[in-house]
Amino acid sequence: MSFLAVLLALIVEQLRPLPQGNPVHEALIDWARWTARNFDAGREHHAWVVWAVTVSAPSLVVFGLFSLFDHYSVVLALLFNLVVLYLTLGFRQFSHHFTDIRDALEQGQEERARAVLQQWRHLDASELPRTELLRHVIEHALLAAHRHVFGVFFWFVLGSAMGLGPVGAVAYRMAEFCSRYWAFKTRAEVAAVNEGLSQRSQLAFSVLDYVPARMTAAGFAIVGNFEEAVDCWRQHAGLWKNDNDGILLSAAAGACGVSLGGASAPVVPPPPGAGATGFDALLPGDEGGQGSTPGAAPTLAHLRSVVGLVWRSMVLWMLLLALLSLANRLG
Repeated sequence: MSFLAVLLALIVEQLRPLPQGNPVHEALIDWARWTARNFDAGREHHAWVVWAVTVSAPSLVVFGLFSLFDHYSVVLALLFNLVVLYLTLGFRQFSHHFTDIRDALEQGQEERARAVLQQWRHLDASELPRTELLRHVIEHALLAAHRHVFGVFFWFVLGSAMGLGPVGAVAYRMAEFCSRYWAFKTRAEVAAVNEGLSQRSQLAFSVLDYVPARMTAAGFAIVGNFEEAVDCWRQHAGLWKNDNDGILLSAAAGACGVSLGGASAPVVPPPPGAGATGFDALLPGDEGGQGSTPGAAPTLAHLRSVVGLVWRSMVLWMLLLALLSLANRLG
């Protein structure tokens, strides 16, 4: 059932992508605000309380609904998995930014590409050389693909194998959401009472992302240039401040033969009163690498290589999931 749910969710998401500013997204923002306001009394340990309530409550609700549907019908359970995955997993939740930038660059509209990148990642791209602009696009696209697709995929499959349904996918996405939301609050200087919320949420997400990041990096190595990917992973993962991001990006750099890393662009502070989607650009790991990996300077051709790398990795993991599902049926 896991394989079918993921496959159907990806197909539906490609046909009808989840719009920005959708009611579920707005509800999550209201939920995060409410938990911070009601469970944060300003002490250090309260940051963990707020994080635990924010992440665990939706996960428990999803588990309860899944158990109810699964008790009455396998079909209802499958449909529920499909709905949850549609809300948590998918390329189209971020790929429109990448596509707009690529199209602008192919048409020679470099200023438009810079404007889209700044809107997407809140980075000042006005003074970036073209190669640095392309590097930022590649790095952020790879990180977004992992956090919106591969990380969710891993936790969904693991949760389903344990009989928890889509709980793993919800918990991972909630943890990732919290790491962005409270980072935005801190950078926008409208932080919640407890300034530790941002640090604690990023730490918790790093723990949850430890295995998925390495699985994604391994997938990039398998479907790309294996020897170069593994060597780059071993030698250059430490260029990034975030360990998980460093492993993922260094492996992708080796797999595609492109040079990634280097000084990051300045972060543009979110405007006062930024809307509901104003924090979407702010993720742990926005900091650039302190040095670059070996490889060719980024070009437009590497954008296409990255797209191919991500899709081949998705096919790889879907095939493995299909084989595991078949073996479980036959066993």
